[in-house]
Amino acid sequence: MPPDHLPRKWTLRAYGRQVVFVKRPNESSEHVVMKALLWALYLPQYPALTVEISVGDRYKPDVVALGPDGQPIFWAEAGEVSVAKVRSLARRYRHTHFAWGRWNASLEPVQAIVARALDGLGRTAPFDLISFPSDSVERFIGDDGSIRVALADLRWLRLR
Repeated sequence: MPPDHLPRKWTLRAYGRQVVFVKRPNESSEHVVMKALLWALYLPQYPALTVEISVGDRYKPDVVALGPDGQPIFWAEAGEVSVAKVRSLARRYRHTHFAWGRWNASLEPVQAIVARALDGLGRTAPFDLISFPSDSVERFIGDDGSIRVALADLRWLRLR
C-alpha cells in the first residue's frame, strides 16, 4: 500500500504491542508511517513507548518514553527539523535520547542543522538521525499490520 493511500486509522503491531495510528487531516501519510516506524524501531530499547502524548512541554513528541520521574528519556520526531526546536529541546532535556526521522531524505543537511544546535550543550544522550526509504510501507509493514524494521535496514547517523 503506497503511503498516500493509508487508512485514516491504522492498527499496527510490533514486539507484542499494538497502537492505533490516526492520520489527521493536516498530516501527511509519510508522517504517520514515520511515527509508526520510529515507535517500532525503539520499542525494544524503550518498552514503555507511547505515541503523541503531551509531556508538559511547548513541543509534543511524536513518540516518547518517560522515566520514573515523568521526564522524557526518549523523544522521537518525524519530519522537519529546525535549529531552534532542536536546540530548545536538547538544552532542556540533556539526558534524553532523541531520534529524528526524515522521509527519503539525505541526512547530511539534517546532520549540519542538528550539530549546530547541539554545539556546546554538554549532552549525555545520543541524537539519532534516520532516513526512511520511500518504499518503507512495502518493506517494513506487513499486510497484517506487523512492523519489522531495524536500524540496520535504514540509513542513519548517531550524534553525541
